[in-house]
Amino acid sequence: MPYPRKLLNDHETIALDLHPHWWSFSEPASALIASIVVGIVSFFVPDSVQNVLRVVALAGIIICGVWLAIRYLKWATTNFVITSDRIIFRQGVLAKRGIEIPLERVNNVLFNQSIFERILGAGDLLIESGGETGQQRFTDVRQPERVKNMIHAQKEQNEIRKGSYSGGPAGGGAADIASQLEKLEGLLSRGTISAEEFEAQKRKLLG
Repeated sequence: MPYPRKLLNDHETIALDLHPHWWSFSEPASALIASIVVGIVSFFVPDSVQNVLRVVALAGIIICGVWLAIRYLKWATTNFVITSDRIIFRQGVLAKRGIEIPLERVNNVLFNQSIFERILGAGDLLIESGGETGQQRFTDVRQPERVKNMIHAQKEQNEIRKGSYSGGPAGGGAADIASQLEKLEGLLSRGTISAEEFEAQKRKLLG
């Protein structure tokens, strides 16, 4: 399920809303397939062990089916969200827990992928921030390099919107405004913001 819009602040927009990578289903799905294979094999073995294998297979299918259902609920209720103001990680079926990192406190974003994870398009993210925790690691992130670039782009856009580059346009003069316009053009060329958003931010800077 998507991140609830009612939990957003005024004028806050969502740039990215992700569930964990499908690889998080690998363990229960593999165990379920193995149980099904055992059940199929039971039809081709002697009668002396056939009933035992069928009981084992049936028990495995039930247990793994429940395990897969629980993992799905966890997957469906876990959101990694990037908004125009913050990074949000939220999970939990009934009781909810999570963390929020304001974009202005993000110092660095690192990603890690093994060769196998690169093939799958999964990986880990490490976000270093100026908060109390200092570092937060997120696992099974889809396309972590793309997510890292999205975080930096949203942070840059957030700073432009709030006029925090070089003290803002009011105190920085024409050179600062030109610099911020250049950054806005970069966001537009990368597709991070739309032409309408570019024009709106441009009017604010020049206004």
